[in-house]
Amino acid sequence: MIRLTFLCVFLGTMVQAQFSENPAYPKGYFRNPLGISMSLSGNFGELRPNHYHMGLDLKTERRENLPVYAAAEGYISRIKVEPGGFGRAIYVNHPNGFTTVYCHLNNFFPALENWVKELQYQKESWYLNDEVAAHLFPVQKGQLLAYSGNTGGSQAPHLHFEIRRSTDEVNLNPQLFGFPLADNTLPTILRLAIYDRNSSVYEQNPRLISVVNKGNGNYSTALQTVNTPKISLALTTYDTHTGSSNLNGIYEAVLFDEQEAIIGFRMDQIGYEATRYLNAHIDYKTKQQGGPYLQHLSELPGYIQSIYTKFKNDGVIDLSDGLVHELSIVVKDANGNASTVTVPVKYSGRMATQAIPAGKRFYPLMLDIYESEDCEFIIGERTLYDSVSILHRKLPATGAGVVSSLHTIGSVSIPLQDAMMVRIKVPDTFRKEEQAKVVMQRIAGTKKEVQKVSWEENWAMAGFRDFGAFQLVLDTTPPEIIPVGFKDGANLSGASRVVFTVQDNLGKWKVLRTELDGAWVRFTNDKGRNFIYSFDERFGPGEHEFKVVAVDEAGNEREVRWKVRR
Repeated sequence: MIRLTFLCVFLGTMVQAQFSENPAYPKGYFRNPLGISMSLSGNFGELRPNHYHMGLDLKTERRENLPVYAAAEGYISRIKVEPGGFGRAIYVNHPNGFTTVYCHLNNFFPALENWVKELQYQKESWYLNDEVAAHLFPVQKGQLLAYSGNTGGSQAPHLHFEIRRSTDEVNLNPQLFGFPLADNTLPTILRLAIYDRNSSVYEQNPRLISVVNKGNGNYSTALQTVNTPKISLALTTYDTHTGSSNLNGIYEAVLFDEQEAIIGFRMDQIGYEATRYLNAHIDYKTKQQGGPYLQHLSELPGYIQSIYTKFKNDGVIDLSDGLVHELSIVVKDANGNASTVTVPVKYSGRMATQAIPAGKRFYPLMLDIYESEDCEFIIGERTLYDSVSILHRKLPATGAGVVSSLHTIGSVSIPLQDAMMVRIKVPDTFRKEEQAKVVMQRIAGTKKEVQKVSWEENWAMAGFRDFGAFQLVLDTTPPEIIPVGFKDGANLSGASRVVFTVQDNLGKWKVLRTELDGAWVRFTNDKGRNFIYSFDERFGPGEHEFKVVAVDEAGNEREVRWKVRR
């Protein structure tokens, strides 16, 4: 057995040899986009629900409207305005082939703010995701772009900042660009997990292992004797930086068997089209059931756009020789601070009894279908991450408007990458003329969502990216459009804005049109809550009429008009 102290030194050398040096991104080219010291509430690759975090969350001292500056010279190439996600965002292309992105903003600088308003009125759309001609808004390094805010999917004031390759918009780890962020803290390792890889990762509960902190970034565990010759590992870990208590993500981890690197991952060069693959990187079942984040040190077979580098294999360790295997994981942050955990593991020679799971077996990278007399579901090639048995159960229709049986498909603890197609049959007695008002509803505990369906005879089909219970619902109730703080005939002379909100019985709707005196008028809708029109030159003294049209997923439409005066 190699001594622990020697092993840690050796592994530190091995991981350097296995992974190439960090990418040669330009250091010092980009400045801090804020005028205060850089401090992180979130970093690149941090684990978030259904996605990797794709940039840095920069603290803004718990307040809004701090100046946001261009990180380098270039030109504004895109503007985005949306209720969730980035909220209000600016993209800047730079001559060195990179793009910086600044998100959750409040007002843009005045000339850009006016241009955006004019574009919204031209397109008759508050939502924007538009390219900007290169000559319109050139910027210099340190030039004011906007003011920080809390718009979109933000939960508290901060600036979300990204660096991308301009050619393909792949996101790069900004911490590799030499920003002035002090970091001499070691990553922390909280626990390990062992998986029996003769079974699906979704059809077992891993063995969770406590680790002992030996100090100086060294962790160890007791000998683990397992009843399977094929295992993989996962770990719970986090990082901080100097002067901060925020638990951020790690940059790199490498698994070793004795002295040999097996597999590793790095948090860098991830595109938005691949960010949902986080669900293949973590133990999704454990997290969905209220447990901790566990990051796999193995590549599931359905992880297509993988962050892993396979130095030897996919991370499944063969213990069939009956010997003690000294497994180690070296964890690093973007500044090179490293911690190591060692876990000796041995196969007992006795295979655990495997229960045969109920349901039809589906496999990643294979298209397959389940069929019954009134329910079918189709699993595409890029839908599953690991093989799993999917069970279908049926209950009679209950509840107002329900026009099919309730079909439970699979388990919500099994993640999906692409949408599966669900087909449900209505009874032969269902009237065809009512099909246009039918939606498919998914139920998972207290959560409900609906999707519009397409029809083939008396079969309705819709796509969903989660398992659950599915039924068809006839919806003939239009959404409600509710004025907030005013009513028809109101005198708004003392007001500065008008507000309304929308509610729907099935919870999915959109506003088709907002008008003032017969012309489109800009109502903002940050976070998908209230619709707000702040009075401008279009709302002068006198009598006016607002008109709002909303529609739900079943196509039920509501129009309201309010006469007001100012």
